[in-house]
Amino acid sequence: MVIPGNVTEEAPDDTPKVLSPAARRALAEAEARRVAAEAADAANPRPVEINGPKGKEPTRYGDWEKKGIVSDF
Repeated sequence: MVIPGNVTEEAPDDTPKVLSPAARRALAEAEARRVAAEAADAANPRPVEINGPKGKEPTRYGDWEKKGIVSDF
């Protein structure tokens, strides 16, 4: 979308974007949080559910779904 008075040119794909120091710092912080979360998950794995539902979590949308029938909590 082009807004009159605002002319922008998109950089070619081979040109890297120039990030501000704040953007670089935010990306570094996000990566550090991601690494810490992965390390915490590896150190404390979730218990395996026995005789639980197969497939995706049935409560993922705040509703319980079983065999295509959904009931709200």
